[in-house]
Amino acid sequence: MKMQEIREKTVDELKQAVEDYKKQLFDMRLKHSMHKLENVAEIANTKRLIAKIKTVLTEKETEVKNA
Repeated sequence: MKMQEIREKTVDELKQAVEDYKKQLFDMRLKHSMHKLENVAEIANTKRLIAKIKTVLTEKETEVKNA
């Protein structure tokens, strides 16, 4: 997901996306511990994506407070 796509979403959609990606991250870590995860780089990519979404979420919430 690109930053432009993330910025176009609403606050509720972003919160839901964070929850979904956290669940995905948990599943990936579980698979990795059982040596069943083929692409280990997916873990790092998912963590980065969660951070990007949280950053945009904070930006949007700050805009609402300052407006």
